[in-house]
Amino acid sequence: MTEDPDRPADFVEALAKGLAILESFSGTHPEMTLSEVARQVEITPAAARRSLITLEALGYVGRREKRFHLKPKIMSLGSGFYFAARIDEVLQPDLRQLVETFGDASSIGTLDGEDVIYIAHYSVQRARRAAAVAGARYPAFATSMGRVLLAGLEDDALDMALEAMALPSLTSRTCVDRTELREEIGRVRAQGYATTVDQLDYGITALAVPVRDGGGRTIAALNTSGYTGMVTPEKLVEERLPELRAAASHIAHQMARYPMLESVLRL
Repeated sequence: MTEDPDRPADFVEALAKGLAILESFSGTHPEMTLSEVARQVEITPAAARRSLITLEALGYVGRREKRFHLKPKIMSLGSGFYFAARIDEVLQPDLRQLVETFGDASSIGTLDGEDVIYIAHYSVQRARRAAAVAGARYPAFATSMGRVLLAGLEDDALDMALEAMALPSLTSRTCVDRTELREEIGRVRAQGYATTVDQLDYGITALAVPVRDGGGRTIAALNTSGYTGMVTPEKLVEERLPELRAAASHIAHQMARYPMLESVLRL
């Protein structure tokens, strides 16, 4: 882990390392040895060992021979947020309504660093492709929701974000040119929505709109998506954009009744 000079004086480094270790496990790294964890989090093996032993004693991490893995108890951390933020009550009804109307899938997410993190999701899809479950995170530049969220940033913040981002080619259609990406985000700002085709993964065509607070600031993004080949961006805009915008407006109105949810979604 790199040192951050802007950290507060009471910052607890050991806690930060423990959380970084929990975040390092993923579908790509479901199990890791102590040394692999240390490399992944960029800490010393000794520090990784202390954190892993603590997390194991608390029940968040398990061990199979010399390889560590997450245990189901870790899900209690996410469920605490889910219920405290009233996700099921405030967000899920609109997602379900969109899916009942159009089929396919719908999600809401917010920006977390270079990624869009999915806060809620509803789907009738069962395809083998990038999972959009709640808690999933993907590079913002390659998703419709991420581009809407980036478009909601001030110019200086957007330029800094784009300059710092890694832009891997996730598919042959992924836009990895910073100038082209900046121009696309400008179009998203002007038209008030974003569409993507096979940018994150093959088979995903999506449309997203911003969810704004009372002051007009983008605090989240709402999308609808379908299978590439069965839907086109033009078809999504023509058939789903009005309903998607209405749902975003309703969600914004609902969130105003729950200050905690609005607060946690702010960029």
